[in-house]
Amino acid sequence: MKTAFLYAGQGSQHAGMGADLYRDYPEFRRIFDGVSEGLQKKQPADKNYDLCRLCFEDPDGVINQTRYTQPAMVAFACGVTEILKVHGIRPDYAAGLSLGEYSALQAAEVMDSETAVEMVAFRGQKMAEASEGVDCGMTAILGMNEQDLEDCCEKVRSDSGKIVSICNYNCPGQIVIGGEKEAVDRVTELASGFEKVRCIPLKVSGPFHTSYMSSAGDALQGYFKNIRMNRPKCNVLFNYLGDESLAVTSSINSTTATTAAAFRKAIPELLVEQVQKPVRMEAIIRNLFSKGVTDFVEIGPGHTLSGFVKKVAKDMGISNFTVSAVETSEDVEKLTSR
Repeated sequence: MKTAFLYAGQGSQHAGMGADLYRDYPEFRRIFDGVSEGLQKKQPADKNYDLCRLCFEDPDGVINQTRYTQPAMVAFACGVTEILKVHGIRPDYAAGLSLGEYSALQAAEVMDSETAVEMVAFRGQKMAEASEGVDCGMTAILGMNEQDLEDCCEKVRSDSGKIVSICNYNCPGQIVIGGEKEAVDRVTELASGFEKVRCIPLKVSGPFHTSYMSSAGDALQGYFKNIRMNRPKCNVLFNYLGDESLAVTSSINSTTATTAAAFRKAIPELLVEQVQKPVRMEAIIRNLFSKGVTDFVEIGPGHTLSGFVKKVAKDMGISNFTVSAVETSEDVEKLTSR
């Protein structure tokens, strides 16, 4: 029996998240206070980096702004991971949706919680900067063949010279496109002409996982030069690959200088690519099933990834698995009492 931790991405955040966990679990409180204090030392003039204020109350209504969403989500994830660790629940595999990949790396002990939260605070700032002045759009396309959708994107790019591309392969029958709003709308029109295809516009604050994020990728590349990453303690599957990285996985049971150099080179490269290339979540979940994972734990907020797991399992004809979403104290109690 193998367990995978799946970490939620940006979009499931909400005011009040983590308040009950902070109240009920000292280990969550310790992690949350520690990362919040670290952020406030680096950004003393910005009161919204007080994560208790931001996550539990959000009086300024900014939790949905990318620069604040990202540290809030990863701080929440680090706290939940610590609760599960204290209760003896550890993953054999870890993965996350977009932003959640950083939480997965923290769960694998590639970096500590303070480093992870400060890293995504920087990432969030640079992604917000890359989005400035862009009239962007993002649409979920349901029930359309991947190649047909890519052909539609290519046609619009060729005809208009504008940026639009697939940015998320979520699960069977659900692909997300993003880019310049006019181009996204045109692809949506073309996709709507296919039989049984539904198109759902999404609220987004930037054209994430498209070439618009190249400047954010460049900034991250420079940032990572000053970060020393540790050998992973469990297998991590990466968004850019849809699977494990041989260089990273090989380092888990090896202490040689060669494998250390390889994974320290590979992880930053994968994270730089990730911010500007499609997220391959469906492939990750398929590969987790293929690797023998039977227990999935979604660390939220939200239940989005649990839905993806169920849809992939149905498509693969798999019924022998469990999926649990952990967002509240009640969720923790249910999982730890099994």
